[in-house]
Amino acid sequence: NTFEHVFSATSLQTPWYVLAGNHDHRGNVSAEIEYGKISKRWVFPDYFYSFSLWQSDKQKKLIDFVMIDTVILCGGDSLSDWDHTPLEGPKNQHVAEAYWQWIEEQLRQSTAPYLLVNGHYPVYSIAEHGPTGCLIDRLRPLLHQYHATAYICGHDHNLQHLTNDMDGVHMNYFVVGAANFIDPSQEHAKDVPAGSLKFFWADSPVYGGFALMEHNNTHLTLSFIDHSEQTLYQAIMTPRL
Repeated sequence: NTFEHVFSATSLQTPWYVLAGNHDHRGNVSAEIEYGKISKRWVFPDYFYSFSLWQSDKQKKLIDFVMIDTVILCGGDSLSDWDHTPLEGPKNQHVAEAYWQWIEEQLRQSTAPYLLVNGHYPVYSIAEHGPTGCLIDRLRPLLHQYHATAYICGHDHNLQHLTNDMDGVHMNYFVVGAANFIDPSQEHAKDVPAGSLKFFWADSPVYGGFALMEHNNTHLTLSFIDHSEQTLYQAIMTPRL
């Protein structure tokens, strides 16, 4: 009921593709998945899933999305926003390894011009929680190997764009965590690769901001927008294939 009543605007009557973070795992993720059977907007079929956005002719894919549960992969199911202890690792190593194999298969078989991977924990972040070692070690090499367009996450409560190259492959890392509250911390600024930070915003402690992604015939644009609909920053991404 909270979801339906809060996000009730006409413009929001569209599918919401959901994934779980550490707060969800402190509650009941399986109940959230079950809610998708009731709500037509709440799309959450499993802890890990993928889907595609097709081009207007419905013949070719435009974007492949891979949705991952970083808590299952890296741990932290009891983590609070004020707990800065390192992640303890997955609760079930065998389950995590099976999902790592699933992730690689999804990336390997992607044929769309754009490939977006979405998870809760950041790979790179300069803010309160900083980079996630588990994802740097396991996910980052896969993103570069299979030429993903971007990794999009939350967890830190601000807006960030970082880029990084590996084996000649350029990757975008976006933190989009400013819809609830704002945290201006930059305590991990020295823990990301030198020169990787392209944008950071945490200026509006009350109203926050969000990201909008748009596509035309030549590129994909991610825009960071504040509560007043002012565009704060734009990143342009070209087809990878």
